[in-house]
Amino acid sequence: MTAPIPRDIPDLPALPGMPALLPSSVPASAVVAPVRRPLVAVYRLVVALTAAAGVTIDLLLGSPVRVLSHFAIQSNILLALVFLFSARRAWTARRPLPSLVTGATLLYIAITGLVYHLLLADAASPFSLIGGTTEPAGRQAIANQILHTVIPIAAVLDWLLLTAPGRLHLRQASTWLVYPMAYLAFSLVRGELILPGTNGRYLYPFLDVDHHGYKSVLANALLLGLSFYALALLLVALDHVRPNPTRHRGKTGFRLQPPVG
Repeated sequence: MTAPIPRDIPDLPALPGMPALLPSSVPASAVVAPVRRPLVAVYRLVVALTAAAGVTIDLLLGSPVRVLSHFAIQSNILLALVFLFSARRAWTARRPLPSLVTGATLLYIAITGLVYHLLLADAASPFSLIGGTTEPAGRQAIANQILHTVIPIAAVLDWLLLTAPGRLHLRQASTWLVYPMAYLAFSLVRGELILPGTNGRYLYPFLDVDHHGYKSVLANALLLGLSFYALALLLVALDHVRPNPTRHRGKTGFRLQPPVG
């Protein structure tokens, strides 16, 4: 007959020379099975190609140097590149692009749409282009709607319906404003290098030093900068309260995956 097993077994002393377990260097994302998202990839590819088409139309209709100087053109080119890389990652089941890049792209294309519709295309705005000689028509009007309406809406829908929430961070908001500030400096320097009276010396009415003077232009830039920062904060806040559209219900468990290089 065997002896009863004691209830309290004393802890065994540590063996001398036994190395302590080191923390694992495997990232959390490496234990999650990657998921291909072909429909997301196709959507982002279509959006990227549409933005590229709008930019191409503008380049064919105007001076390439002048066209490429517009904030709207630059933001659409950035979006086309970011969506193209995002489409590839969604197709190949790789990790998404850094939120610092995707958040900046979302902010800039949102600025493009809002400034156009609230300031440039609104007849009640003091900076409106409606009714003037610069009002677009024909293919130019189609390109304007693609770049200022279709693409911003498509980008917001991608963010709301196809992107996991909680990736944007408050500390990124000020970083995103570096490009708009650099664009302001570029626009003013560009205007100084062009002869006074030249058509299109200043690309946007609220930055036209000839008509408003530097004091008013800088005041306009300050108001716009504060508005852009508020918009960035709003995007971050909404990103942390909106529902997760990418959550999939399926089998539980995990398997180790090799880290993505």
